Amino acid sequence: MIKYSDILGLNARAQVYSYPYNKSSGKSKATSKLATKRALKKSQVPVPEIYARFLKPVDVVGFDWSSLPDAFALKPNKGLGGEGIIVIKKRALREVEGRLVKAKDEWITTQKNKVSAEDLNLHVLDILEGAFSMGNVPDIAYIEEYVGRHKALRKFTYRGTPDIRVIVFNKVPVMAMLRLPTKESGGKANLHQGAIAVGIDIATGITTKAYWHGEYIHYKPETKRKLHGIKLPAWTKILETAVAAGEAAELGYYGADVVMHPEKGPMILELNYQPGLSIQLANGAGLRRRLERIKDVEVHDGEHGVRIAKVLFAERFADRVKAEEGVKILNTIEKVKVYSSRRKAIIVRARIDTGAVRSSIDKTLAEELGLLTDDNILWRRRYAYRSASGRESRAVIGVTFKIAGRKIKTSASVADRSRLTTQVLVGRNDLEGFLINPTEFES
Repeated sequence: MIKYSDILGLNARAQVYSYPYNKSSGKSKATSKLATKRALKKSQVPVPEIYARFLKPVDVVGFDWSSLPDAFALKPNKGLGGEGIIVIKKRALREVEGRLVKAKDEWITTQKNKVSAEDLNLHVLDILEGAFSMGNVPDIAYIEEYVGRHKALRKFTYRGTPDIRVIVFNKVPVMAMLRLPTKESGGKANLHQGAIAVGIDIATGITTKAYWHGEYIHYKPETKRKLHGIKLPAWTKILETAVAAGEAAELGYYGADVVMHPEKGPMILELNYQPGLSIQLANGAGLRRRLERIKDVEVHDGEHGVRIAKVLFAERFADRVKAEEGVKILNTIEKVKVYSSRRKAIIVRARIDTGAVRSSIDKTLAEELGLLTDDNILWRRRYAYRSASGRESRAVIGVTFKIAGRKIKTSASVADRSRLTTQVLVGRNDLEGFLINPTEFES
């Protein structure tokens, strides 16, 4: 169950994150799909190819629809909620002299409807008149590359193209979900129209739980295909692409919609500077706490941000492990197994301290385990601690340890604990699911 205090609400989203951390130029780009694609393409962030634009009605006159590839998507520039999109999957077949050939002016949509060039012309005119934009403001229509479905997701999707929504803040992907089109949603990956929201573990790219029509489900509707445990391909690349898109569009807090092209890999479909909050339900976790954890962190680049995300926001314990093992009770002093950079482990004494937010590890121990390499230092907290020699900075590194039979991947500050009886301190960020007995010590 999501803690109420961890939930990000509409007002906080706008006042604390969306408006303070997004430049006006970035918000302007995000409200226009074409402007977004121009900015991303300029920065070499992958996007579907644009085949044609319609700025005014005269552009429709004489347009040669037969010059397009067999598959494409016709979209409004400022459409909302997937409205006004027609996705063409293939050309219709026509019988000529006893054999079937591809028609030049008829196509089949992903919904298996037949449309003609005249139908498409009329739809473009509707878009230009603002039929699908907020307030019916005149819009622009465009035709882009058809992405299709990656083979890893094909059996979980009804006809349309699934996408991955990634919430990014301060160059760090903080939460993600897979949106699966259904028969009810008409093959569109839009939750309000009936698509399924599936939470994703940031560290592994494996789906965790699925949310549909106000409740958690285990299987794709009308099938026995499990929706948890799906391994998304090119997961690190997906996260890095989402971060790169925000840098290109000058956004600090946003949702990036990523699609997996079967051959070309991750592509950005669009950006949203006020992304919806149902992603919290899909993941069974609140955004507020995650955002606060990385609010003041100095992040160098997208690769660095993804590394931080995988350490901070990994699923702590699988539901199956919780059910099998129950709640563990820890003493004030416990033995923990700490893993080296080569995945070998040593057992040391650790203090369990709910008064500390973050876990900590002795500097000498971290060096012995090979954990102080540049690629394992997540960031440095400057002058954040007082010592006998004055204020000092500390490195924060990625650490994996096992306690009471549970392996935890987390971040830990590096400190001089040579004068203390324990080489590791376990803070409350890493104590979720445990009970602490303050009167008992390690036996």
